[in-house]
Amino acid sequence: MAEFEGKSVLVLGGSRGIGAAIVRRFAADGAEVTFTYSGSPEAAETLANETGAKTVRTDSADRDAVIATVRESGPLDVLVVNAGILIFGDALEQDPDAIDRLISINVNAPYHASVEAARSMQEGGRIIVIGSVNGDRMPVPGMAAYALSKSALQGMARGLARDFGPRGITVNVVQPGPIDTDANPADGPMKDLLHGFMAIKRHGRPEEVAGMVSWLAGPEAGFVTGAMHTIDGAFGA
Repeated sequence: MAEFEGKSVLVLGGSRGIGAAIVRRFAADGAEVTFTYSGSPEAAETLANETGAKTVRTDSADRDAVIATVRESGPLDVLVVNAGILIFGDALEQDPDAIDRLISINVNAPYHASVEAARSMQEGGRIIVIGSVNGDRMPVPGMAAYALSKSALQGMARGLARDFGPRGITVNVVQPGPIDTDANPADGPMKDLLHGFMAIKRHGRPEEVAGMVSWLAGPEAGFVTGAMHTIDGAFGA
């Protein structure tokens, strides 16, 4: 397949899990892919060797570094913002600095990356941010800051879709539920609780999320913008 032949794609947070699956999908479909990593240099090197993608070490908590990486990678046809962190625990006991870092990575980085990418995108550009079903539903305690950050992406996408729509640039959020990654393994201690909320009682696969991202980046999705696309086995239904 060569659906994205010659297209320039940047994936922020692409070395592992969902991000790595997205890198593999775009590379397999002919795109020229660059992805960022922060704490997983060995995984990034392995993925780059496998796919032919280019790597850039970038701390998504550093606003100026994120903006510089996007600018230097452009002009882009597709930006995918996957970098994100989760902090779990009692809100009364969490470190305020850790919460601020979560917001920097999960909210500020997607916003600044999207705006910077749009500066040089041509008509038909695609901006896709990986959110979470927890932006819609939070069924367990201990994840308030994470839920806040993922809900914020919804407002961001709706607003930027208005800003960039006249130029034919779409902005969408993909909202996964439980996905089988290192951070949330399908055989992990939370599986029974999570599957209890779901109609399809299994973790999703990173490749399934990558498939949704690929569709949103493709020509059939040119009229889809400012929207949330949930892929969660009915976790949030």
